Amino acid sequence: MNTTITQDEFAASDREGATISTILGSCVATCLWDPVAKVGGMNHILVAHTGTGATRSDLAGINAMELVINAMIRLGASRGNLRAKVFGGAKMISGLSDIGLGNGRFALDFLEREGIPCLGHSLGGTAARQIRFYPAEGRVLMRLVSAAPEVLRPTPRAEPRGNDVELF
Repeated sequence: MNTTITQDEFAASDREGATISTILGSCVATCLWDPVAKVGGMNHILVAHTGTGATRSDLAGINAMELVINAMIRLGASRGNLRAKVFGGAKMISGLSDIGLGNGRFALDFLEREGIPCLGHSLGGTAARQIRFYPAEGRVLMRLVSAAPEVLRPTPRAEPRGNDVELF
């Protein structure tokens, strides 16, 4: 089974040799596995926090984490055996708010609160990441993706010359 997930999706598997893949920018993926049951899962969190100030909520991120954990438990994992690795959270566009930083902080805070050891992470920076997770083994391959080419601006048109007639 080779599964690719995108924003706000998750997948879990107990099949030997299965992979779960994604590409991350400011999004964060948490790879979780139970080394005893040989069950793993990965989510792809687009935005962990919604709202600002007094209306700020972590429910989107919490939901993403609980969905993948519950899918793993249905496959035989035990919450007490879970281990994690976290990836993503890049600042992809300079000058805008750093959503990636908040996403990464959410994932690490969630794992700490829940008592799930995070055995490694690659967060921040400005490069996208391609992740391939082997859920039955807990092994992750990560590749930094080079920056997208700079957006080319259209060449300005020369001012029209001729008479004053405008055609549509």
